[in-house]
Amino acid sequence: MTEPAHTDAACCVSVIVPTQNRPAMLRQALASIRAIEGPDLVFEILIGDNGGAPDTAAIAKEFGAIHLKTNRPGAACARNAAFAAATGAYVAFLDYDDVWLPENIRPHLAQLKAHPELLAVIGQYIYADETLKPTSGPTPASSPGEGNDMLRAMLGGWFPQVATTVARMSVRDRVGLFYEGHIHGEDVDWFLRLGRTRAVGFQPTACILFRGRPGGTFDKINRARAKAGRRVFLKYALGEWRIWRSPAEFLRSYRARLDHFHVYFSEGAKAHARAGRYGAAIVGMMDAAYVFPIRTVVKLLIPGSMRR
Repeated sequence: MTEPAHTDAACCVSVIVPTQNRPAMLRQALASIRAIEGPDLVFEILIGDNGGAPDTAAIAKEFGAIHLKTNRPGAACARNAAFAAATGAYVAFLDYDDVWLPENIRPHLAQLKAHPELLAVIGQYIYADETLKPTSGPTPASSPGEGNDMLRAMLGGWFPQVATTVARMSVRDRVGLFYEGHIHGEDVDWFLRLGRTRAVGFQPTACILFRGRPGGTFDKINRARAKAGRRVFLKYALGEWRIWRSPAEFLRSYRARLDHFHVYFSEGAKAHARAGRYGAAIVGMMDAAYVFPIRTVVKLLIPGSMRR
């Protein structure tokens, strides 16, 4: 692949790409990164690979990326292998199954240069199906605010996407690497540590197409993310207790943080039941009850779709 010409004044951004055994999707992701490059902007792409696909190293070479192998499982380990080796002035992220949009990166860099007090800038994402056809508008639709407001939004129902984020490389020392104790949910923990700095801006630019997964293939991952999400919420929500203006606000944020998982498992249980997969339906209801036990019992007792 021919690399674009760069000037000495080009801004260097290290891009962290974790991957595991998905060479076709990885090629799409890397192509979307290189498509944004130009004389003013050069990317150091670092691929953290904890899979066993033999094509990954060749794809990395094709796109001029640095291939870093790790045997430790989980996206956090793959990201950290690349993050630790990054040398750019800034750092950005992209998961192997998503793609950057052409408007990504430059608005973030402009905002960081205009506001030296900011450590990072987070943008918007667009949900897409497995073929990358958009299924939503830019999310979040409006700014989550700054400082404590942004931290409350992170603790509540806002799930920032790591691939919409550009940070100064000093974030590696100030916030740290991703916590490898969470096989899933490590990004939530990292974002809350980032939010605690009160040095994060918002960029109203659609940055990525966030690829969805076919229904029924996400149960195990969401189960792990729900457990991690509860632990992470309580850790940071109680550690930052001064941000809450009332106990009711704390409880609303707790519900908002976990509501996505409850809805996912409840709807999945109903879909399994309609298809005659009663064992899977029972597991789905148990998962929903793990998230919100009282709410699940009430849904089973009162007339409605869950009871049916």
